[in-house]
Amino acid sequence: MSDDASFHVPVLVDEVVEFLRDSPPEGEIMDGTVGGGGHARAILERIPDSRILAVDRDPEALERARSTLEPWSGRVRFLQARFDEAARGAGVFGPSLRGALLDLGVSSRQIDEDRRGFAFRSGEAPLDMRMGGEAEGGPTAARILNEWGQEELARLFREYGEEPRARQLAAEVVKRRASQPFSRAQDLLNAMSVVHQRPLSAKEKARVFQALRIQVNDEMAALEVALPRLRKALLPEGVLVIIAYHSLEDRIVKHTFREWSRDCVCPPGLPICACRGEALGELLTRKVVRPSATTEVERNPRARSARLRAWRKAE
Repeated sequence: MSDDASFHVPVLVDEVVEFLRDSPPEGEIMDGTVGGGGHARAILERIPDSRILAVDRDPEALERARSTLEPWSGRVRFLQARFDEAARGAGVFGPSLRGALLDLGVSSRQIDEDRRGFAFRSGEAPLDMRMGGEAEGGPTAARILNEWGQEELARLFREYGEEPRARQLAAEVVKRRASQPFSRAQDLLNAMSVVHQRPLSAKEKARVFQALRIQVNDEMAALEVALPRLRKALLPEGVLVIIAYHSLEDRIVKHTFREWSRDCVCPPGLPICACRGEALGELLTRKVVRPSATTEVERNPRARSARLRAWRKAE
């Protein structure tokens, strides 16, 4: 396995390349979540005239991407930033991108490194979950568990984790932290075990840890901010590709792309059109694109929940 694959096995690579290949020949392609550089490497290899703006908020990811993409160093520039801030940070203030890719979620390496606190595999892992690491600052998962009110925690577990026992779990967290603050993954797993009163499945553990990760990194808000910024940064006929792993993320992308692809977005009942009156572009994926269960998911089980959507800006 190559170094970049050990960092993060890229998902739906063929589909990403094909969508981005059919974009204007000039301008850069922004990989806003470059990770280990897997998608970026495939783009550079298969689209000969491409240039990459490689972005990630995680300094360790950028370091790995620099190594992976070193053979194409003359066609790549790097930027440490959140993807919703990347266009401004790179000096992209007008249409200059031929394409953009966001592979949302957390990388395999981040999951596998216990010290990052993203996963529940090691009970001793700290409840951190900041994608940018300690240098980025901001609240950790432990701080949220120890400081948020019961109703706020219940909403978090319910909305971002789709946890059916969200209220009971929130109550148990508040009860436990009164005597012992949460600091390790095992602290949260113990609270969940009490609520479920049976051994926890991997899926049950994952959805609660996922909810905390999304909140710690403000992922939903970042996506909502990033989409219109990336649209504005695209050249005419530029292509935007998003891979989501959570139903809420995918819903934001789905509704946004559909709204951009409609000629009229006026409320029903208006006698005349008072909106923009024309579509901002066209939807390239009428149905969500998923990995093949018999090939890609079998090779990389973490690809199972991936959902790809693509959109092209108008001329």
